[in-house]
Amino acid sequence: MDLTVAITGATSGIGRAVAEAFVDEGAFVAVSGRDGAAVDRTVAALNGGDDSGGEAEAPEDGDGEIDHAERGTAWGDRVDVRDEFDLERFFERVAREAGPVDVVFANAAVFHGAPGESPTDELSYADYDDTMRTNARGVFATITEAVPHLADDARVVVPSGAVAAESKPGMGAYAVSKAAAEAVARGFAADLDATVGVVDPGLVATDLTGKERARDPDSVAPLFVWAATEAPAEDLNGERLGLREWKSATR
Repeated sequence: MDLTVAITGATSGIGRAVAEAFVDEGAFVAVSGRDGAAVDRTVAALNGGDDSGGEAEAPEDGDGEIDHAERGTAWGDRVDVRDEFDLERFFERVAREAGPVDVVFANAAVFHGAPGESPTDELSYADYDDTMRTNARGVFATITEAVPHLADDARVVVPSGAVAAESKPGMGAYAVSKAAAEAVARGFAADLDATVGVVDPGLVATDLTGKERARDPDSVAPLFVWAATEAPAEDLNGERLGLREWKSATR
């Protein structure tokens, strides 16, 4: 799979699992996150190292070009999606390292408080603002800064969940931000030539969900790879794909 993939929030949970799935498929995967040390550890682990740290560079062939081995290559940079200049630099570097970006996975998100225990009427303005700036504006900034570097047939995937559309107690600003992120995706889908859509993997066990009995991130990573590479573009663009569509298409 000769693709260039850029992922925000790639050092844990779904982002990390999707990064590994794409590397396994042979892609060049640019991972990012707020914690630079965690990015370095992630890159080292994805490239077959011991994840003990140290900046990992993509291997080059004799002509100085990126060498896509069968397993693929991970490369990383520290990025805070609340800062559009971080994202601008990130996508510029990715394009220099590996050329036009084929897949953007706008995954970075935060949840201030515990899921199910963060009532909307008890939110602080600071927590609300930071959640929206990361989870909604961060998606807007990620796509905006990616646009100049997208390949002709690029796809942008925004993860979401039922909480974006259903009334669930104690989900606070996180639910609001996910609804907003889906609206951002639909807006870009209407205005860009690139395919932009939302993918809902169902309830997944991550730091954000706090659900230990939910699906493992590794089990849903193939759903995101399928949506970004094989799902019909018209089914993804401006729409929402999930487990049902994936299983129906791949069974």
